Amino acid sequence: MSTTPVRPNLLDGPAPVRLPAEPDVVAGLARGDEPFGLAATHPSSSLLWALLAEATLRDGGEHAPVTAYAFARTGYHRGLDALRRAGWRGQGPIPADHEPNQGFLRALLALHRAAALIGETDEADRCAQFLVDSGTSVDEVSALVA
Repeated sequence: MSTTPVRPNLLDGPAPVRLPAEPDVVAGLARGDEPFGLAATHPSSSLLWALLAEATLRDGGEHAPVTAYAFARTGYHRGLDALRRAGWRGQGPIPADHEPNQGFLRALLALHRAAALIGETDEADRCAQFLVDSGTSVDEVSALVA
């Protein structure tokens, strides 16, 4: 009887990353707390920055695209920090059906939209591709936005 060592399948790719829950943020939103106030006390939450960017894009105004871009970029970078802490190494699935991942994905979508509005088409395209590379799409993440 021969025993062959078990080797990892190098073609599998990285495991999906699942960010930890943010119970204080979720509870604050459920209470009706404003995202501005929550972002001041939970600045690492991508979800809050995404909500601010989405509201700015939705409400419009003279400076809305630039303001939304700033909110979305903050959420995107805070999300990258969280992904790296969760073991993500720059590639692999970030499942949209895992609720704590949705803040990052929504910030990335808002960055895609705001970048397009200010004429940053290369960045808008990169953001859309990042969503696809993460195992989702602009359409799937758009469906998460209330």
